[in-house]
Order: sequence, then structure tokens, then C-alpha cells
Amino acid sequence: MGFEILLIQAKKGNETAVMEIVEMYKPLLVKNAIVGGVLDEDLYQELVKVLLSCIKQYRVIK
Repeated sequence: MGFEILLIQAKKGNETAVMEIVEMYKPLLVKNAIVGGVLDEDLYQELVKVLLSCIKQYRVIK
């Protein structure tokens, strides 16, 4: 499934599509949640919340 279709499905509330996008971005989220060489779980959760917010706000233009 292409990313655009996946994003549209996630915006419609498809939990599987949302989880697939979160898994796709997980390495980047983890990388940015490492503070002092240790994974900050709270920061990771905040970054996931920001990603979910971005999915909801993103406008798909065709």
C-alpha cells in the first residue's frame, strides 16, 4: 500500500494504518527520544502524540 493511501486511511480512523505509520517512523522517533544516551520513554510518547496530531491535521490534496 502506498503512503498516500495509508495516510488517507489513517485520517479516516483506520487503526491498522495509524499503527503502520507509527512503526514506519519509529526509528526516527526513538532516535530523537534519546537523551544522554538513554531512551526517554516520556519523550518518545510525546513524539508519538505529535505524529498522531500531524496525521490528523495533514491535508491530502489530489
